[in-house]
Amino acid sequence: MDQTTLKQLIVAVAESVIAHAEELTTLDQAIGDGDHGLNMKRGFEAVLAEVDKTSALPPSDALKAAGMALVMKVGGASGPLYGTLFMGLGKAWPATVDQAGLADAFTAAIDAVKARGKSEPGMKTMLDVLVPLAAELRNGADLAQLRATATAAADATVPMKAIRGRASFLGERSVGHMDPGARSSSLILHAIADVLEEQHVA
Repeated sequence: MDQTTLKQLIVAVAESVIAHAEELTTLDQAIGDGDHGLNMKRGFEAVLAEVDKTSALPPSDALKAAGMALVMKVGGASGPLYGTLFMGLGKAWPATVDQAGLADAFTAAIDAVKARGKSEPGMKTMLDVLVPLAAELRNGADLAQLRATATAAADATVPMKAIRGRASFLGERSVGHMDPGARSSSLILHAIADVLEEQHVA
């Protein structure tokens, strides 16, 4: 991955999250603290502010730097969890960047998120999007399949009852609302796919 592509990926992800901050806030107001959108916006604005410096680094170090920025700038649970995801991905970044290597690195990063959040899929969290994406990546899915999986997986959190996070305090009242973390994870995947499709990488 060259520096130009890396910068485009960072910018696309950050701008997508920032553009959807109000939607994420609305989702979080229904079942959480109502601050997911604002917190994610603040974090990715910090990532965007350092994009020239970050994108000059090797991908593994760039991911770690972005993760650290999220941990430092994003409040609530989102900062540590997304920070852990990006830092874990950077730490496990493969020497050979192919689909199998990326699947291994992504799985390692997700395992770190599971440990940090003490969560598993089915608890109405970002893991309900991330875990299916990792499985699809390992199965050789193309970008269109990954997009469809991300969208469907986020939608599938609507009927779930929350077991982790602030939403779990609502019990049955958490049913009928999309998990904001699942939605932001889906947005990130779609932003990455947009860049890769433009570059004809896939």
